[in-house]
Amino acid sequence: MATTIHSNTINQNLWVAIDIAKYKHEVLIEYPNGAQKRLIIMNTLNDFNRLADKLNDTKLPIQIGFEATGYYHRGLAYFLIKSGFNVKLISSIATARTRDAHYNSRDKNDKRDANIILYLLKSGVTQYYYDPVIAETNDIQELSNTYDRVTFRKTQLQHSILNHYLPLYFPEAEKYFCSTRAKWFAEFFYAFPCPNAITCYKEEEFIEKAWSLVGRKVDKHNWLKDVYFSAQNSVGLPIDTRSKTIDMYRLILNDFAEICRQRNDIENLADSYLAQREDYVRLKTVPGIGPIIAMTILAEAGNLRRFKHVNQFLKYCGFDLATKKSGTFSGKTTLSKRGNAKLRQMFWMASTIAIRMRENTFRRKYENYIKEDPKNANLKRKAYVAVAAKMARVVYSMIHHQTDYYCTHSSQ
Repeated sequence: MATTIHSNTINQNLWVAIDIAKYKHEVLIEYPNGAQKRLIIMNTLNDFNRLADKLNDTKLPIQIGFEATGYYHRGLAYFLIKSGFNVKLISSIATARTRDAHYNSRDKNDKRDANIILYLLKSGVTQYYYDPVIAETNDIQELSNTYDRVTFRKTQLQHSILNHYLPLYFPEAEKYFCSTRAKWFAEFFYAFPCPNAITCYKEEEFIEKAWSLVGRKVDKHNWLKDVYFSAQNSVGLPIDTRSKTIDMYRLILNDFAEICRQRNDIENLADSYLAQREDYVRLKTVPGIGPIIAMTILAEAGNLRRFKHVNQFLKYCGFDLATKKSGTFSGKTTLSKRGNAKLRQMFWMASTIAIRMRENTFRRKYENYIKEDPKNANLKRKAYVAVAAKMARVVYSMIHHQTDYYCTHSSQ
């Protein structure tokens, strides 16, 4: 949320604008008399201490502003906050728009960025900087980010199996892949990667060898007979089970099984780590919110109590509305989508789950929203967004009032 600095304190402050980069940072200092000084500090502790000493030597109230750049700002920001400085975040959008307007040029360099950051800092167009380490949410963020990367890698491997190896060498086997959490799938096809690996055995011999690999199945004997029949009538390319192709296929299958194990380990670790946190337990009482979505909400939003009003949280999520107007023209009102995309995704996913569950307020809101035209796809999409925004408001209220979710038949 943007803050404003009172005008009678402007001339008393030492203003410090920092343009962040990977290896070095451009620092622009403006003294109360208007004099400016530029520094370049390297991303080292010695230079951080040098900057802190120089600022402390002035004995003036200090206002520091910087624009977030990847993760490169985290180290310097943490150091400055722990050193007792007042640190503000400058919006990247505000910096880009102001730079274009101020210089009437698309040229971009570190000095110009530092000038614009200083201008925005003095104008009070700043945001609160939330440091995960100081707020003690860094562990949750790392759990969430690692889970996200592991899941993405699993999806890549899954696509490699379903869109490359199976269509080439055993296209009939795709129908047996019914769940992304089917651990048996990788184990079974590691042992029997192609039709030749199956048909080299007699049917009963194959069933005996594969029995323990396919997990629990209804009518497992007939299921394995169907696999054997599919292998006999496969149109896949004929390859030798000792070929390099099979070696590469098994390598991918082994990676897929390992990444699934890592995902399960992270889920168990996250649940055990967060089990004692009241906010985590409270979030899981909301229909549609499970352990992973609850963890991601806490990781991305941090402490929800830092938002003084629900509208601030909705804006942080990108659920606030925006309308473009000019003269007699008035555009459509749409979501701004300027907030945290992952938070918005989590509430969207949770809402799609909640409306498919039994009686709850989210399902009723969805049904009331589409009752005029239940088959209208555009109306359904808007209903999903409305339910996701409602869930964000409910989550904010629960955390602020320290109450669990409960369904009331009058809520909409």
